[in-house]
Amino acid sequence: MTETTGTLIIAEAGVNHNGCMDRARALIDAAVDAGADIVKFQSFRADRLASKDAPKADYQVANAGAQESQYEMLKRLELSQQDHEDLIAYCNQSGIEFLSTPFDIDGLHMLVDDYHLKTIKLGSSELTNAPILLAAAKTGQQVILSTGMATIDEIKEALGVLAYGYLEIGDTPLRSDFMAAYNNPKAQAYLKEKVTILHCTTAYPTPYQDVNLNIIHSLRNELDIRVGYSDHTMGIEVSIAAVAIGACVIEKHFTLDRNLPGPDHLASLEPDELKAMICAIRHVEQAMGGYEKKPAQAEMPNMFMARKSIVAARSIAQGEQITSQNTDIKRPANGPSPMEYWEILGTKATKNYKPDEPI
Repeated sequence: MTETTGTLIIAEAGVNHNGCMDRARALIDAAVDAGADIVKFQSFRADRLASKDAPKADYQVANAGAQESQYEMLKRLELSQQDHEDLIAYCNQSGIEFLSTPFDIDGLHMLVDDYHLKTIKLGSSELTNAPILLAAAKTGQQVILSTGMATIDEIKEALGVLAYGYLEIGDTPLRSDFMAAYNNPKAQAYLKEKVTILHCTTAYPTPYQDVNLNIIHSLRNELDIRVGYSDHTMGIEVSIAAVAIGACVIEKHFTLDRNLPGPDHLASLEPDELKAMICAIRHVEQAMGGYEKKPAQAEMPNMFMARKSIVAARSIAQGEQITSQNTDIKRPANGPSPMEYWEILGTKATKNYKPDEPI
């Protein structure tokens, strides 16, 4: 996985290439131009992913129409092995990391064994797919797992499958073995080192009232592993907010044109929006800063002019008593701090003071 000191940003091209390799390369170009760390596609075989009479999801019908079946749509959006090789080469040439989501174990091994990917990204649909979770962990690679549609107990069980795989206990576990593995201290260390989960809402686009960004806090506190956010909302503000509350990864769909036909274009950013989102995230990262409250470097030159001193409100003669009537508090901070106001009241002037002269 790309080493970054900030938020890891995955630009999700997904199937927005519409089966066109020129468009796929243009998506890579757009991700590079926007400043993304990773561009991600999807690796599947329609024959393995959906039965020929499987209905489309409501959002797929709404976004892509009902003219073709889900199987027909997926068949048209497949990437061949040669397509994968070409896109990986183009990413290497373009200076961006290639990533793809597998939907079956053969696709997973193709990505890891044939193309040497160091990170496996699994979608929310695979969170209850124990065989692919186990196969992913047995590769020993990093895993990023989306958690849409899941309860906290389902997430823990999925992590238990990964833990079982990382521990290399065996190939035929019982379901009860997963939570035993999850509670193993050695497995917990593996999960902290190798696994990132993404809070996610599986709706395209996601209504704002169903985002529940506070779950990022809950997942981090409950699970004690890295937590990011896979964003399916319209616009860029929710991803920016997720970074502000600690998301370490942002995954966001993007397209060359939201008006293109296809299931995911409508809930995707266009290139200028992706660039604006990434720019804003980088600004937010800088703005988050540290935890010690102290004057910022940019404030230092302003302290003298912004803060105040105790000054003479009028001419004060030497020996005259300092009172609230003959003093005032004004800028700049070139005299006693107003925090000493009451210590100074009632003392005698040690010299003659002109109006506005610091006491």
